[in-house]
Amino acid sequence: MKFLLVIVLLCWSAGASAHDQKGTHGGWIEHTGSYHVELVSKSGKLELFVSDENRKSIPATGFKAIAILVVDGKSQRILLEPAGSGLLSGTASVALPAKPKGVVQLTWPDGKTAQVKFD
Repeated sequence: MKFLLVIVLLCWSAGASAHDQKGTHGGWIEHTGSYHVELVSKSGKLELFVSDENRKSIPATGFKAIAILVVDGKSQRILLEPAGSGLLSGTASVALPAKPKGVVQLTWPDGKTAQVKFD
Protein backbone atom coordinates (compact mmCIF):
# COMPACT_ATOMS: atom_id res chain seq x y z
CA MET A 1 0.00 0.00 0.00
CA LYS A 2 2.80 2.44 0.89
CA PHE A 3 4.57 1.64 -2.36
CA LEU A 4 1.38 2.43 -4.30
CA LEU A 5 1.04 5.73 -2.43
CA VAL A 6 4.60 6.69 -3.34
CA ILE A 7 3.98 5.86 -7.01
CA VAL A 8 0.79 7.95 -7.05
CA LEU A 9 2.53 10.88 -5.36
CA LEU A 10 5.45 10.70 -7.75
CA CYS A 11 3.12 10.74 -10.76
CA TRP A 12 0.99 13.58 -9.43
CA SER A 13 2.70 16.86 -8.67
CA ALA A 14 0.02 19.54 -8.49
CA GLY A 15 1.32 23.03 -9.03
CA ALA A 16 4.90 22.02 -9.69
CA SER A 17 7.01 22.30 -12.80
CA ALA A 18 10.52 21.00 -13.20
CA HIS A 19 13.41 23.41 -13.59
CA ASP A 20 16.19 20.94 -12.79
CA GLN A 21 18.54 23.81 -11.98
CA LYS A 22 21.30 23.74 -9.38
CA GLY A 23 20.68 26.16 -6.56
CA THR A 24 22.92 28.39 -4.50
CA HIS A 25 23.11 25.78 -1.72
CA GLY A 26 24.13 22.98 -4.11
CA GLY A 27 20.68 21.38 -4.32
CA TRP A 28 18.04 21.20 -7.02
CA ILE A 29 15.46 23.93 -7.56
CA GLU A 30 11.80 23.44 -8.38
CA HIS A 31 8.98 25.97 -8.65
CA THR A 32 5.62 25.76 -6.90
CA GLY A 33 3.03 28.51 -6.79
CA SER A 34 4.86 31.78 -6.22
CA TYR A 35 7.77 30.06 -4.46
CA HIS A 36 11.00 28.37 -5.43
CA VAL A 37 12.28 25.51 -3.30
CA GLU A 38 15.74 24.01 -3.25
CA LEU A 39 16.22 20.49 -1.91
CA VAL A 40 19.65 19.71 -0.44
CA SER A 41 20.67 16.27 0.80
CA LYS A 42 23.68 15.81 3.07
CA SER A 43 23.99 12.14 4.09
CA GLY A 44 21.05 11.69 6.50
CA LYS A 45 20.08 15.37 6.68
CA LEU A 46 17.56 16.93 4.31
CA GLU A 47 17.19 20.69 3.86
CA LEU A 48 14.55 22.62 1.95
CA PHE A 49 15.29 26.27 1.21
CA VAL A 50 12.24 28.43 0.39
CA SER A 51 12.48 31.62 -1.65
CA ASP A 52 10.12 33.94 -3.48
CA GLU A 53 9.73 34.07 -7.27
CA ASN A 54 12.81 36.35 -7.43
CA ARG A 55 14.75 33.69 -5.47
CA LYS A 56 15.03 35.94 -2.41
CA SER A 57 15.01 33.95 0.83
CA ILE A 58 11.81 34.26 2.86
CA PRO A 59 11.19 33.38 6.51
CA ALA A 60 10.36 29.70 7.00
CA THR A 61 8.25 30.44 10.08
CA GLY A 62 4.82 28.86 9.67
CA PHE A 63 5.87 26.56 6.81
CA LYS A 64 5.69 22.78 7.22
CA ALA A 65 6.80 20.05 4.87
CA ILE A 66 7.11 16.33 4.56
CA ALA A 67 9.40 14.65 2.07
CA ILE A 68 8.50 11.23 0.71
CA LEU A 69 11.61 9.92 -0.99
CA VAL A 70 12.52 6.64 -2.61
CA VAL A 71 15.85 5.39 -1.26
CA ASP A 72 17.16 1.96 -2.31
CA GLY A 73 13.66 1.05 -3.52
CA LYS A 74 11.99 1.89 -0.20
CA SER A 75 9.82 4.82 0.83
CA GLN A 76 11.36 7.22 3.36
CA ARG A 77 9.23 9.90 5.05
CA ILE A 78 11.10 12.86 6.49
CA LEU A 79 9.39 15.62 8.44
CA LEU A 80 10.86 19.05 7.64
CA GLU A 81 10.50 21.87 10.16
CA PRO A 82 11.65 25.52 10.19
CA ALA A 83 15.35 25.68 11.07
CA GLY A 84 16.35 29.23 10.16
CA SER A 85 15.53 31.97 7.69
CA GLY A 86 14.14 30.32 4.57
CA LEU A 87 15.15 26.84 5.73
CA LEU A 88 13.21 23.74 6.69
CA SER A 89 15.25 20.78 7.86
CA GLY A 90 14.83 17.15 8.86
CA THR A 91 16.78 13.97 9.49
CA ALA A 92 16.34 10.66 7.71
CA SER A 93 16.84 7.27 9.31
CA VAL A 94 19.02 6.22 6.35
CA ALA A 95 21.76 7.82 4.27
CA LEU A 96 20.28 9.82 1.40
CA PRO A 97 21.67 10.16 -2.12
CA ALA A 98 23.05 13.54 -3.22
CA LYS A 99 20.08 14.04 -5.55
CA PRO A 100 17.12 12.31 -3.89
CA LYS A 101 14.00 11.43 -5.86
CA GLY A 102 10.51 11.85 -4.53
CA VAL A 103 7.88 14.36 -3.53
CA VAL A 104 7.82 17.14 -0.96
CA GLN A 105 4.44 18.30 0.31
CA LEU A 106 4.79 21.91 1.41
CA THR A 107 2.24 23.68 3.61
CA TRP A 108 2.32 27.47 3.55
CA PRO A 109 1.62 29.53 6.69
CA ASP A 110 -1.94 30.21 5.43
CA GLY A 111 -2.67 26.45 5.26
CA LYS A 112 -2.48 26.05 1.47
CA THR A 113 -0.50 23.06 0.26
CA ALA A 114 1.44 22.12 -2.83
CA GLN A 115 3.47 19.15 -3.90
CA VAL A 116 6.86 19.45 -5.51
CA LYS A 117 8.34 16.57 -7.45
CA PHE A 118 12.09 15.98 -7.51
CA ASP A 119 13.30 13.41 -10.02
